[in-house]
Amino acid sequence: MVLRFLKSVGFALKGIMWFIKNERNAPIHLLATIAVISLGIYTQLNLTEWGFVVIAIGVVFAAEIFNTAIEKTVDVIFKEQHEKAGLIKDLSAGGVFICSLLAVAIGLIVFAPKIMIHL
Repeated sequence: MVLRFLKSVGFALKGIMWFIKNERNAPIHLLATIAVISLGIYTQLNLTEWGFVVIAIGVVFAAEIFNTAIEKTVDVIFKEQHEKAGLIKDLSAGGVFICSLLAVAIGLIVFAPKIMIHL
């Protein structure tokens, strides 16, 4: 049972590494994550604020990975351009966009008061 779990973790890490190495948005998200963590350290976020920030980061990364999986699946199913394939990809991208807006909102709620104090 432990061995199966470890194999599953290995497969998940393999997928994450593929995403980081191959998806054009991954470096953007990694840079944004580094910037947000740096700003969090600088502004001395409390535990609750860190919790919201970490959740926001995780939600965006997960959404991007799900989006990538959906896009790759659609590409396998629809070999040629297809109206429904485009709609599926647009819907998936829309989900990522909503998650990104959520992350921005959390960032503003958490960081705006702290940045205002430092100005």
